[in-house]
Amino acid sequence: MPINLQKGQKVSLTKDNPGLTKVVVGLGWDVNAFDTGGDFDLDAAAFLVTDTGKVSKPEDFVFYKNLNHPSGSVQHMGDNLTGAGDGDDEQIKVDLSKVPENITKIAFTVTIYEPEQRRQNFGQVNNAFIRIYNEVTGEEMLRYDLGEDFSIETAAIFGELYKSGAEWKFNAIGSGFQGGLAALCANFGVDVE
Repeated sequence: MPINLQKGQKVSLTKDNPGLTKVVVGLGWDVNAFDTGGDFDLDAAAFLVTDTGKVSKPEDFVFYKNLNHPSGSVQHMGDNLTGAGDGDDEQIKVDLSKVPENITKIAFTVTIYEPEQRRQNFGQVNNAFIRIYNEVTGEEMLRYDLGEDFSIETAAIFGELYKSGAEWKFNAIGSGFQGGLAALCANFGVDVE
C-alpha cells in the first residue's frame, strides 16, 4: 500500500526496504479543457546536487537532451510530447547504489516547454503527481499529488530524493517557479544558453 504524502512530508524509502536500490520515479499530469489550443509539452527532469544545493557539473542535469547520468545512476526514459493517456507521462529510473558519493539530493522537476510562446502555465494543468515504485517488484511505495493550484508558474519542483546518513528519503516539495526551465537551471546552478 503506497504512502500518500502531503506537501512538505518526508518519508524514508530504504529504512523499511533494506536492499532497495532500483526505483522508478513516475511523473504525470492532465491538461484542463480550457487550454490555449496548442499542445502542452511538459518535461520532467532530475537535478543531481551536492551539499551546496547546486550541480557539480552540467552532466548532473538529466533531461530530454541528456537522458543518462554518466554514473548510470539516473536514466530518463524519454520525452512524452503530449501527456495523453493515464498513468505516468514521463519516468526517471534511479539506481541508488550508483549515485556518486558527492550527490546528496536528486530533485525531480517538471517544466512547460515554450510556455511564453504557447501562453501556458501550471494553472492549466490538473492532477499532477509524482510517485515512486520499486523497479524490481513493481510495488508503488509512495505518491504525492500536487493539489496546489499554480496560477502563473511555468516550472515546479515536485519532490526530491535525499541522503540522510545511510538512508534514502523522499521529500514532497510542490513548489512552483516563474521563468520555466531557465529559472530552475539557475536555482540548481546549471548554465543554460
